[in-house]
Amino acid sequence: MQIVIIALAKRKLERRGIPVQWVEETIQKPSRTVSGYGGRTVYQRFYQKAGEKEQLLRVVCEESGEKRVVVTAYLTSESHRYWRT
Repeated sequence: MQIVIIALAKRKLERRGIPVQWVEETIQKPSRTVSGYGGRTVYQRFYQKAGEKEQLLRVVCEESGEKRVVVTAYLTSESHRYWRT
């Protein structure tokens, strides 16, 4: 599987302090995958930064065959909004 992170998403990752490794791990081994807007796929996985609470990483991708194009990614402490059983 090929993972491509667009330039805007790279800037957002840097600004939000999200390691690229976390994004790649989340796509390769998600805890959960859900449908997003416009046919996009949202990969989700929990992470914890040093000294902080556990947060849910949401990686929004457009898919084309084996290619995953990362549009954006963000951490949220409000996992209850996105993690429904």
